[in-house]
Amino acid sequence: MPLSASLFFTFDGIDGTGKSTQARLFAEWLESRGHDVVQCRDPGSTELGEQIRSILLTHSSLTIGSRSETLLYMAARAQLVEEVIQPALSSGKAVVSDRFLLANVVYQAHAGGLDAPQVWQVGAFATSGMQPLRTYLLDLDVELAASRLKGDADRMERRGTKYFEAVRNGFLTEASQQPDRIAIIDARHSIDEIQLAIRQDAEKLGA
Repeated sequence: MPLSASLFFTFDGIDGTGKSTQARLFAEWLESRGHDVVQCRDPGSTELGEQIRSILLTHSSLTIGSRSETLLYMAARAQLVEEVIQPALSSGKAVVSDRFLLANVVYQAHAGGLDAPQVWQVGAFATSGMQPLRTYLLDLDVELAASRLKGDADRMERRGTKYFEAVRNGFLTEASQQPDRIAIIDARHSIDEIQLAIRQDAEKLGA
């Protein structure tokens, strides 16, 4: 049975929106309220997941087709759920994840040409049907988000403005279809203002 009623929160959005910073601050806030919190990233946070992450994100000449790319993400996520997320939730801990299944659907389906319902279906198998209580989607103009990025671009970040416009639109489409699960957060505001909006929503959910 999906543990959707547990304190499982995910953060998503295109790179440059500040989602990782907000996820960290949110986890710290949950801890200040007495929760035992596990933070993770998808893909990653397990030995298998980190190796798959390296394959997927390291800029190289390796060719990875859309379906293969999707399944690699799913494999990393399946391990993350089995090794980290499921045990944490089962023991009463809160989990905050930097990305989860939604990202796969958006990047590989909406922007990558695959069928979104099929990716959701494969994702349900990979995660044993697990769903976050809330996904915080940090939304920002693509060019503004890109201007915030520092360092060398990874394999995904090199795909260009047109691709990331499709990614952003995909996120917004999914959010419109799942308003009870995905909360859109305007990432144009300050870090503190964004975090406040997230905390206020989480309080309504019993965090």
